[in-house]
Amino acid sequence: MESDEQPPREETHAHGTPCDTQIDERAIAEHKHRGRFFWLDLHAPSEEQLRRLGEIFGFHPLALEDAANLGQRPKLDDYEEYAFLVFYGVHQTRGGGLHQAPGAGIELSEIHMFVSGEYLITLHHEPVAGLDELRAKLRGREVRSEQFLVYSVLDVITDTFFPVLAGVDDEIDEIEDAVLADPSEKQLQRLFALKRDLVAVRRVVTPQRDMLARSMDRISELPGLQHDARDYMRDLYDHLIRISDLVDSYRDLLSGVTDMYLSTVANRQGEVAKQLTIIATIFLPLTFITGFFGQNFSFLVNHVMNTTLSFVALGTGSLIVSCIVFLVYFRRRGWL
Repeated sequence: MESDEQPPREETHAHGTPCDTQIDERAIAEHKHRGRFFWLDLHAPSEEQLRRLGEIFGFHPLALEDAANLGQRPKLDDYEEYAFLVFYGVHQTRGGGLHQAPGAGIELSEIHMFVSGEYLITLHHEPVAGLDELRAKLRGREVRSEQFLVYSVLDVITDTFFPVLAGVDDEIDEIEDAVLADPSEKQLQRLFALKRDLVAVRRVVTPQRDMLARSMDRISELPGLQHDARDYMRDLYDHLIRISDLVDSYRDLLSGVTDMYLSTVANRQGEVAKQLTIIATIFLPLTFITGFFGQNFSFLVNHVMNTTLSFVALGTGSLIVSCIVFLVYFRRRGWL
């Protein structure tokens, strides 16, 4: 049987913006009674918590179903009194650079949001450090407007892309230098892993950018939501355009490094093949000469190679001369 005692919630100044991390029905009722806009941020909400949210705020069953399921496409669903928003950030997992552990890379952070003129509710299954920092910053402070708080949350989530993409840029440079020095299979595997990560990022950034350009006015039209300057949302849109351009440019860079890797490996294989061909060509006349004089014909033994001088001149000398001739020929051709 569940206890009626409410879990501790973050302290907020009496004149600051309430920022809670637990469902406190009495606090929510007090915020509504006073007409105070508040932010409720839930990490890894359970089915029971989602059910309680639906009962407290009267959310549509379809909105609650979307909130319970990950893998949603970035979108904004308008339910007249409130809007349900799916927005994405990213975070780096386990290490960085060319020597990352297996499985390391970029992971998407999916954030679900309920926005109305009375509240902002954010739901996420992965810790988002930027949201924790924003809550700490807002504690005891009054935001300039309700819409500005929505913008601040979206801006924090969007800005998670920049340090991760900067790390991708550094890693591409690192792999490029390593490929020029000594190409290996591990480098090629890392290139393919980065390509997959960027494809996943692009799959959410592009629709997120288009959604912001097409649908964000619907948030400002929600009943009771205090309006603010459109410059903030335009700045958010500019950030998403920049992120999209960075993803496309890094994909092109990865394709270029992949081509360079394949060219470097092909050149090295060609160099090895050339060296082996030279060795085989030098040994070809040696094999012929030793095979010819190795025949035990009486004429060769009694008339051609019947003295020490003839043995040295024809046997050993012909081998040495053939090697010298081929070496001179290869050097003049530029093969050595």
